[in-house]
Amino acid sequence: MRLIERILIALCTLLGAAASMRAHAQEFPVKPLRFVNGFPAGGPADFISRTIAQKLTELGGQNVIVENRVGAGGMIAAEHVARAPADGYVVYLASSGVLAFHKHLYAKTLVDPFKDLAPITQAVAVPEILAVHPSLPAKSVPELVALAKTRPGKINYASAGAGGMPHLVAESFNIAAGIRTVHVPYKGAAPAVNDLLGGQVEMTFLDIPILLPHIRAGKMRPLAIATQQRSPLLPDLTTMTEAGYPAVRADNWYGVVVGAATPKPLVMRLSDLLVRSIQAPETRERLRSLGVESRGNSPEEFLKFWRAEYERWGTLIRTLGIKLEN
Repeated sequence: MRLIERILIALCTLLGAAASMRAHAQEFPVKPLRFVNGFPAGGPADFISRTIAQKLTELGGQNVIVENRVGAGGMIAAEHVARAPADGYVVYLASSGVLAFHKHLYAKTLVDPFKDLAPITQAVAVPEILAVHPSLPAKSVPELVALAKTRPGKINYASAGAGGMPHLVAESFNIAAGIRTVHVPYKGAAPAVNDLLGGQVEMTFLDIPILLPHIRAGKMRPLAIATQQRSPLLPDLTTMTEAGYPAVRADNWYGVVVGAATPKPLVMRLSDLLVRSIQAPETRERLRSLGVESRGNSPEEFLKFWRAEYERWGTLIRTLGIKLEN
């Protein structure tokens, strides 16, 4: 067989395979999907997963099973998804920690996010709120900064754990304001909130869904939201930008990813289904009721955002010299 004939046969084979994959993607899904997250049932990630899964079930015509694979700050779930068959049926609601922080924080990670995972879409953004215990004599960000400058190293703040978004945004506030507050890390948001309510710690940055009930009950005082726009749930609450600190911005975002080997036609089909699920009016309204903002964008747009966040937070982590043990 001549060389030109072999080339033509190979080309026809490749074109046939591509056409078959496109046809398969148009039919996808034909069986239940597994929607994995890395956090316990009942928390924000679980609520977000189940809210999106409900609409995804409707639009995709197949059941979507939410799986909570807890451990290592979401990396257990990331490893599971990265090693799963690359057929589009296992997707992961990944936190900003897994995608943008962990590679900078740990000497070794279970997965390399850019090598082992492929972007589908940014799902949501969860704003961080700066709140203080009512006993702290500060009713605004400028008052807090002035107070902290008279008490260097005396005011402490709670986080949900070293290296997480609350820790990093609080340290970015320290740098931007030229103050020194003391980090008190907890094993999760719940114990951090409990100690803030009890007055054992004086301030925190945490997700709006976690703090909102206590703010509404008057048990803690919000000073600002770390986003560029105010929240419709707390319209009178100033932003950190309005308070004079535009660099202190933090959305604890989540993105949907799959294993890196997933074929492009399946990635695009998943993106279409998930963006429509995320942007559906009923999904938006349910998420917004807790202060969670729906996103939904193309894989290319999400990857661009993801890389920018990876670089932004990596610069801060290196500046602070934070290194964590696995």
